[in-house]
Amino acid sequence: MARHHARELALKILFEHDLAQSTLPTVLERTLRGASEADGAYARELVEGTAAEQKLLDEWISEAAHDWRIHRMPTIDRNILRLASYEMAHERDVPLSVIIDEAVELAQAYSTDEAKRFVNGVLGAIAVKVRPEGDPDRPKT
Repeated sequence: MARHHARELALKILFEHDLAQSTLPTVLERTLRGASEADGAYARELVEGTAAEQKLLDEWISEAAHDWRIHRMPTIDRNILRLASYEMAHERDVPLSVIIDEAVELAQAYSTDEAKRFVNGVLGAIAVKVRPEGDPDRPKT
């Protein structure tokens, strides 16, 4: 199943919720209206899980993002990192490389060139913490 669109929907929901302080259920329902059943279900799972674990995710991000405070990061970058960190920790069937590549793609589409490198580096550090064994189908280098 291609999950790119679901991740993009989840990011839009998390971004609006974070930036505008809109209620999560309201943003979820409005944004998912018209989405396919599969995209909507996966986006909802990502959003609800990310929101429920935001404090822990923010701790991981703060530890991995040297010299950056979470509240000082651009809103879009902060939410890309939260979303991908949650997915790394809870969607074990999705390879780390796919999650990180998708996050970098989202950064490329919605943020800056510098954000791509930043997101890649922070998520690489979080991946080692969350899945020290790596992906079972990838050889360790």
